[in-house]
Amino acid sequence: MPRTPHVTADDLMAMGEDDRYELVEGVLVPMSPPPGPRHGYVGLNLGILAGNFVRAHRLGWTFAAETGFRLRRDPDTVRGPDFAFVARGRITPEMDLNRYLDLAPDLVAEVVSPNDRARDVAAKVRNYLDAGVRIVWVINVRARTVAVHQPGRDVQLLREADELSGEDVLPGFSCTLAELFADPETT
Repeated sequence: MPRTPHVTADDLMAMGEDDRYELVEGVLVPMSPPPGPRHGYVGLNLGILAGNFVRAHRLGWTFAAETGFRLRRDPDTVRGPDFAFVARGRITPEMDLNRYLDLAPDLVAEVVSPNDRARDVAAKVRNYLDAGVRIVWVINVRARTVAVHQPGRDVQLLREADELSGEDVLPGFSCTLAELFADPETT
């Protein structure tokens, strides 16, 4: 059986924005079709809540959906979370902000789409944690829950009455899940 050549992060970058892929150990993985409004709303709401907090406290950088991070080299793995936070001082002036960042964010969030398979989401979480991400929030919009993954800890499942905390990764940040999932037409 012929061996498929590995794709690199540079190859992926050259493909352009019309091709929606992540890269896992050198293999292109198609991304889900564009998500629906609820997914986009919750992802942006998290970005606003956490992003405003990060900016107000000068804690670092926040990134919107699908910003690429090279989590591994040879073979390359590039993932694009729905939200990412990188602590102040980890991005240096020498880094090319027009390329994928060669680092694992400190915190990422994945908003589960209706067609996402549980095993694919679990694989992303493993990629993030193996690369050094300190907190992964998996946001399930339909169930209105957030699964909090951290290295060496059991998964914590938060429900709508619970509070989502940045813990020591995003110190001082918190919001209720009710706030995260709030419908702007009824609040």
